[in-house]
Amino acid sequence: MELNGVKETGVLIVGAGPSGLALACDLARRGVRAQVVEQAPALFPGSRGKGVQPRTREVLDDLGVDDAVREHGGAAPVGMVWENGERQGEHDLFRRAAPTEAEPYGEPWMMPQWRTQEILRARLRELGGDVLFSAALTDLAQDGDGVTAQLTTGPVRASYLVAADGGRSTVRRTLGIPMEGETVDPSPMLVADVRIDAAALDRLNWHVFMGGSGYTTLCPLPGTADFQLVAQFKDGAPDTTPEGVRKLVAARTHLTADDVTEVRWASDFRPRAALAGRFRAGRVFLAGDAAHVHSPAGGQGLNTSVQDAYNLGWKLGQVLLRGAPDSLLDSYEEERRPVAADMLGLSTRIHRGEEERGTNTQQLGLGYREGPLSRGRAGLLEAGDRAPDGAAGDGRRLFDVFRGPHFTLLAVGPGALPSYADHGMLRTHRVDACAAYGSGLFLVRPDGYLGWAGDTPQGLAEYARALGLDLKST
Repeated sequence: MELNGVKETGVLIVGAGPSGLALACDLARRGVRAQVVEQAPALFPGSRGKGVQPRTREVLDDLGVDDAVREHGGAAPVGMVWENGERQGEHDLFRRAAPTEAEPYGEPWMMPQWRTQEILRARLRELGGDVLFSAALTDLAQDGDGVTAQLTTGPVRASYLVAADGGRSTVRRTLGIPMEGETVDPSPMLVADVRIDAAALDRLNWHVFMGGSGYTTLCPLPGTADFQLVAQFKDGAPDTTPEGVRKLVAARTHLTADDVTEVRWASDFRPRAALAGRFRAGRVFLAGDAAHVHSPAGGQGLNTSVQDAYNLGWKLGQVLLRGAPDSLLDSYEEERRPVAADMLGLSTRIHRGEEERGTNTQQLGLGYREGPLSRGRAGLLEAGDRAPDGAAGDGRRLFDVFRGPHFTLLAVGPGALPSYADHGMLRTHRVDACAAYGSGLFLVRPDGYLGWAGDTPQGLAEYARALGLDLKST
């Protein structure tokens, strides 16, 4: 839509990384007009954030891309330690958990970031959206009704703007929002995607090489012919040229420079942890790396970013389409900033060897019990908890019932299931028993967390009204 030469949209998303694309998919399936703009001419080409945690698997399932994630990803390989060109034995870098009825995705999943972004963009195009490339934001101004963004492709007017433009966010700097943090490790790191002669190194393990210059790892990337190379530099700075990468591999491993047949992408990375002072400024929101920058240890950055989008998407939809008050959007910062702070601390401790990659990295235990949208408890759960999966009693899983942009009122046990007029945003479902829930009524938010819980529906309609959900009994 265009008015007086200014393009108009509901939400302008600046940045086509994982958080920007996930948000665009979520908004598109809700019917919210959104435009993603990206200053680069194409999607990010590197593997950088390669770990997809179980909670993010659940998010991607809900967004409709689980089949593609299964096809193009794979389980994280077990580590193999090398010294002086000899295998020293396997050392698993993760504490793995088997899938359960309540948690269907157990172990960490590997998929290069570029592939995650390709999958999300393909889903966005299925939903009728796309990315406008080579469109850099140069300035923005906001008023009581919206945001006007100046792009190199022309001005855009939006009701809201979401900055998903990375750790060096132009939007964040334009707003003057500070980043508070620390250097996690003074040693720089090289991260690169390389191809290695199949006869020189197997793809069965995550290869770890120890040495005085700093550790070096080569991790096979599922669904590709590539390895991700990560190398720490205790002295000096990385040489990211193809020749420099080949020399490093030859110096630190038993491989020769010629064994590296191709260097597809390389980057000089400085591990740090930083958190934006706020996630909302008027009609502008920060998400992903624009809001929090992690050490890569523990695989928390991309996952926290996707879940930022998942939290914000349904709230924007309720405000723009369902009459919810703008104040609902304040809960985005109130819920997500504490989570991001906790994940920054976890990533930093793992990087420094102070904590192992355990079940806490899976993000399944994260929730919003202390958040402003959480009311009540029932059975074994409290509002703010993640809604577990389980048998839905009709041949489906509960995640099948929850999947989509709607709320779900779930009744577990012998109590009556209230009947409400169908207005497209609420589904009701009843199961006789579910071990993960106990008994009671549970209102499952569109992002898979419990918003309200109780033994009877008393207070539910009033609670839902503040979310733009009008529950009228039939």
